[in-house]
Amino acid sequence: MAMKGDSEVKIASHQELIIKTNKKSIWFRIWQHRVFYLFLLPGIIWFFIFAYIPMYGITIAFKDFNFVKGILGSPWAGLKYFEQFFNYYQAGEIIRNTLIISLMKLLIGFPMPIILALMLNEVRVTKFKRTVQTISYLPHFISWVVVVTLLQRMLTPYGGPVNELLSTLGFDKIQFLGNINYFYQVIIASDIWKGIGWGAIIYLAAISGVDPQLYEAAKIDGANRFRQIWHVTLPSIRGVMVLLFILACGGIMSAGYEQLLLLNTPATAKIGTVLDVYVIQAGLEQGRFSYATAVGLFQGIIGLILIITANQVSKKVNDTSLW
Repeated sequence: MAMKGDSEVKIASHQELIIKTNKKSIWFRIWQHRVFYLFLLPGIIWFFIFAYIPMYGITIAFKDFNFVKGILGSPWAGLKYFEQFFNYYQAGEIIRNTLIISLMKLLIGFPMPIILALMLNEVRVTKFKRTVQTISYLPHFISWVVVVTLLQRMLTPYGGPVNELLSTLGFDKIQFLGNINYFYQVIIASDIWKGIGWGAIIYLAAISGVDPQLYEAAKIDGANRFRQIWHVTLPSIRGVMVLLFILACGGIMSAGYEQLLLLNTPATAKIGTVLDVYVIQAGLEQGRFSYATAVGLFQGIIGLILIITANQVSKKVNDTSLW
């Protein structure tokens, strides 16, 4: 019994020593690579100032905010503004519009960068590949204000090149913008055009890390290029695809306020008014800051629930997750 007790004490002390050594080694490694960790400092400071400190403003959603009294001096209102939103006769329509547009962007737009990356990966002419890649990701840096202006010039029935081409081919001119029948098509197409090249960069980087020996083995087994893509490339980048899809799920309640704010018109308001636009209108145009904050908080909570749910499902199904 004494020997058993001594062995247990030795094991416990050994485990404590390992834990202490690991803790020391972690801090030692951080100190050893302190110069590299300094590169993280600007990003940490930025997030702390612009992302974490402003979160205190969430309390406005639970108060009758008054400019004179400020956030601290304003009286508490509880869930008053959440009840106002859910009792609003257009609340269901706004939520439905947000979900429809976001899901369309996710289901149609998410695979597009993957397809472009796979196509570019098959191009063997380096100069052509780089040219296409550069042209495809440049729209990412263009403001939505500029993009919408270009769309207005191109799609207008009064001298726009698209309608002039339709007229030349014998078709009637179409009022694309401000038309409820073409609203979704314009929204989805412009969103894909703006983001497809930038998203493809991530997948091209993942594809470049695929072991070339896997392709050689596939060739020996008689696989053609399509089979190599299906059985080698796609499985190899599945982890990246899943992680980006999980992150995209967190934005389902956010359809993109800049694009919708600029492209939405009174004629398309029935299907184009989303939560992002409604928060801007309620907060900045109507001055209902507590109400707008409550709606935005509801939007953020649902997004957080969605990303956590998608992460847990992915962890169980694919063993791939954010944490």
